[in-house]
Amino acid sequence: MVGVGAFGRNHARVYHALQQAGMVRLVGVADCDAARADAVASEFGCEAFGSVEQMMATHGEVQAATVAVPTVRHVEVARALMQAGVDVLIEKPVAATLGEADELIRLASAHGRVAQVGHLERFNPAVRATLPLIHKPMFFEVHRLSVFSPRALDVDVVLDLMIHDLDIVLTFVKSPVKEIRAVGLPILSGKVDIANVRVEFESGCVANFTASRVSTERVRKLRFFQKGQYISIDYGRQDVLVFSVDTHSFAKNANEWGTQRDVGHPSGNAQIQMAKPEIVAEEPLLAEIKAFLQAVRERTGTVVPLEDGRRALELGLEILGEIRRHAGRVGV
Repeated sequence: MVGVGAFGRNHARVYHALQQAGMVRLVGVADCDAARADAVASEFGCEAFGSVEQMMATHGEVQAATVAVPTVRHVEVARALMQAGVDVLIEKPVAATLGEADELIRLASAHGRVAQVGHLERFNPAVRATLPLIHKPMFFEVHRLSVFSPRALDVDVVLDLMIHDLDIVLTFVKSPVKEIRAVGLPILSGKVDIANVRVEFESGCVANFTASRVSTERVRKLRFFQKGQYISIDYGRQDVLVFSVDTHSFAKNANEWGTQRDVGHPSGNAQIQMAKPEIVAEEPLLAEIKAFLQAVRERTGTVVPLEDGRRALELGLEILGEIRRHAGRVGV
């Protein structure tokens, strides 16, 4: 485990739990902050190291590692690991620039390494339950609000929080981006802390995103419309609601989706039915790490390959560019 700040410690916690289940051995944690590394290592019963090089010098048997250092150091750390024959799970955003993302893709290919990006919401049970329901989404409304925290202030809110939703919408829509409109402001940090974005895709789909790390409440919701359906995802509650007026196809899948009930329709000749797809509850981080370790063991492709991380990063950087252009136009 390389980098044991706020979120890196969570990775170490999950690896420790998997070690107790006999699935993996947590060799150690590495962090340039010696006191922090020592504290996390003591908590989870492993060794502490000051660097990747120090760890690999004494533990050449290491096979896999999570990289949760600041984004600007992802390439440096992941390069050292992959060159040493270690497979990597790299926290989002995958890199600070597209050039660095391309370098990671090249390194993984050259060294035959399994490399996964930590887009956590891909492993949210609510998202997994929604994937089979998608046919042609045309409108998204997405909100991700968080109270202020001093963590992750090395990147703007777009690459800190919104990037989760950018990745999910790109996965759902599967269409090139046509147009971006965006506005954002720094509030409590030197980076953009709140942003609102409108993205139009070549398919005609439109997605509105709002992300804030200066809110008074925590909200993580995604809602979208497609023909005959409205689907609402609550990431935090791991909950999905499906409203449909296409009663024939809806009823055909009712047994698979779980509970459903009629809520009526004003036209008088159709019923709006609500269903809650069956959710298998699981901590997304645990599911993410288990999927990574399975890919390591079986030498297979990952659920979130580096190319997907690059795609989300590209859209995030384009949004930040549009925010800067908007700020220039209005004199902010």
